[in-house]
Amino acid sequence: MAEAPRGLIVGAPASGTGKTTVTLGLLAALRERGLRVGAVKAGPDYIDPAFHQAATGRPSFNLDGWTMGPDLLDSLARRAGEGTDILVCEALMGLFDGVASVGATGTGATSEIAARTGWPVVLVVNAKGQSQSAAALVKGFATYQEGVRIGGVILNNIASPRHLALAGGAIEDLGIPVLGALPRTPDVILPERHLGLIQAEETADLQDRLAALGRFIAQHVDLDKVAALASPSRAPEGAFAPALPPLGQRIAIARDAAFTFVYPHLLEGWREAGAEVVTFSPLADEAPPAGSDAVYLPGGYPELHAGRLAAAENFREGLRRAAETRPVYGECGGYMVLGETLEDADGVTHPMLGLLGVRTSFAKRKLHLGYRRAVLLADTPLGRAGTALRGHEFHYASILARGSDDPLVTATAADGSDLGPLGGRRGHVFASFFHVIAADRT
Repeated sequence: MAEAPRGLIVGAPASGTGKTTVTLGLLAALRERGLRVGAVKAGPDYIDPAFHQAATGRPSFNLDGWTMGPDLLDSLARRAGEGTDILVCEALMGLFDGVASVGATGTGATSEIAARTGWPVVLVVNAKGQSQSAAALVKGFATYQEGVRIGGVILNNIASPRHLALAGGAIEDLGIPVLGALPRTPDVILPERHLGLIQAEETADLQDRLAALGRFIAQHVDLDKVAALASPSRAPEGAFAPALPPLGQRIAIARDAAFTFVYPHLLEGWREAGAEVVTFSPLADEAPPAGSDAVYLPGGYPELHAGRLAAAENFREGLRRAAETRPVYGECGGYMVLGETLEDADGVTHPMLGLLGVRTSFAKRKLHLGYRRAVLLADTPLGRAGTALRGHEFHYASILARGSDDPLVTATAADGSDLGPLGGRRGHVFASFFHVIAADRT
């Protein structure tokens, strides 16, 4: 039996407290010490794992209790920790935040991962505007859920030694160690965009920024104590299996600044099943590679590159030819590009591929966010008609017109509310705003 990975979770009471700064800084600092460091991200997220990979040199998987069954969840935790000395899991939102309904394994809360694996939580607490009251908050988190252990605290936004003495002393009186204290340093914040951070590959001088974060954390956090906290996962060991069947034997995936949102566990599962994955760049006007028997246009930021995509004739013609005989699947941004038109933030309308009838707009932003359970209405490479899939939506684009295509799925939200038919399918082309994470095997 393989040794269980030693891990810990970087969590917080809420979003915006410094989890990503601490996570990336810890990854860089521990790696600088010569440790083999891995990372995972709790919840559905594309952007943070790309930064994790840049900091560790290894793919970062997602662990999500609402969309992933227990076998997949446990096997991904094991796979992520293979060949590492320490695995760092970055939490989603607040530590106990999830949805009201139980999904494939849980509600999506990071605390459920902590309870399942036994990994201790390093709680990042924003101490701005409080001192001893921070201890009351920490005590609440430490006692709220059985099986979730707060292994230590990192205080953020510490204004002075006196501030640290008051807040840190009260926390340590609880028997919970303060592992570090971060001063107020806005210069270490990474740039952001409408879907979160600027993507890793777009961040200028990323390795220099990560190195600076590593030095910052090493200066203000006791790395020895943090590393000593890491504990072996107690989750059952299971065989790794694809979350979804491969789209084909040789899958061509669009990959560039316009198409970046691909979950690593899907690619890992497809390769494990014997499929070959090849990439091409629509922005470089590349067509899907010859010999591929399926094409995948994932999500990303096509609205920022709509003019270039509209002018990429080799890409456009190559994809249209592929769609005559091979399945072409699009998610979110890929759905927008497969449609008739895309209106950018400036109100300029760009012609897209026209393989589906949908017309989309980014000019009037409206957030669409949440878990989805979707049932296929026809046979596709994702599964046969009636197959249920779990995933999420996260986009600001709106649909101006759906066209006359048949819908791809019927969907419900995490609270059970009916979202009706979504997406479109025509011939070999099928797409929607829905990001698939796993087949629903509940």
